[in-house]
Amino acid sequence: MKPAVFVHSWVPEPILADLERRFEVDHVDVFKTGVLPPDEFARHAKGKQGLMVLTAPVPGELLKASAGTLKVVAAVAVGVDNIDVAAATAAGIQVTNTPGVLTDAVADMSIAMVLALGRRLVEADRYTRAGKFGGSSFPLFWGATVVGETLGIIGMGRIGQAVARRARGFGLKLVYHNRNRVDQAIEAELGATWLPLEGLLAAARYVLLLTPLSDQTRHLINAQRLKAMRKDAFLINVSRGPVVHEAALLDALKRGVIAGAALDVYEFEPDITPGLVELDNVVLTPHIASGTVETRHAMVRVAAENLIACLSGAPAPNPVNRV
Repeated sequence: MKPAVFVHSWVPEPILADLERRFEVDHVDVFKTGVLPPDEFARHAKGKQGLMVLTAPVPGELLKASAGTLKVVAAVAVGVDNIDVAAATAAGIQVTNTPGVLTDAVADMSIAMVLALGRRLVEADRYTRAGKFGGSSFPLFWGATVVGETLGIIGMGRIGQAVARRARGFGLKLVYHNRNRVDQAIEAELGATWLPLEGLLAAARYVLLLTPLSDQTRHLINAQRLKAMRKDAFLINVSRGPVVHEAALLDALKRGVIAGAALDVYEFEPDITPGLVELDNVVLTPHIASGTVETRHAMVRVAAENLIACLSGAPAPNPVNRV
């Protein structure tokens, strides 16, 4: 008898067909249904040996109730803050993710956010679409320089290092903060200098957040740390929304504590803190940093490979926890 799995994600046909050859598949396409309510998700997950999930919360109560049956939760993502990993570990359930495949896409988006903020691209686009461009461009949308400025990267993992390599081509000076310093050879290759967090905030014109969400990083950027930034600084968040205290950010933007912000993720996603949308010095995108055709397909493929490996008794290719 084939193992039963619940797949709550968009899945391309060839991958879905492969899963259906191996498993009894209960597939609910999140693009068509949205994220299922908790009770409905739990109903689909009941009795399954594997789950493959895009963004749906997988709470501890469900994992505890599934102990002994559920073997693996394969996330179609790098971040797993939607999954109670501690509860999964206690229940002997493997959690996996999809690292590596989205590095380039997110790094590209990070640089795009730097340019969009510095050169005021979104403001200029709205102005032009509104039919306001009728004369000399000389006085319009004077932006911030990129070349020669300092980019501060908070979180120097795979993506942070990929951003640093791109940033050197734009003539940006690089500083970074990480819980652990990277190898000196990598620092030398990237031309990046480690700084304590407060030192980075004081030095960087562009501050880029690439940290996972944890108890230590929740509200890492709060009112106090926004005040520690340069008055002409820009904050960019392509990591996880709750890393930034959005009410404090809104207040800082309104009062000119910092010059602007670009957000691809939100503290109360998909809701956006009221007031941010109205600000001209804010760039807002709908959690699309990894959103290329190639990357999205690769994320699903890697999640499926994790699911298949764990249910066939092989080691998980991309384990998040130890079981």
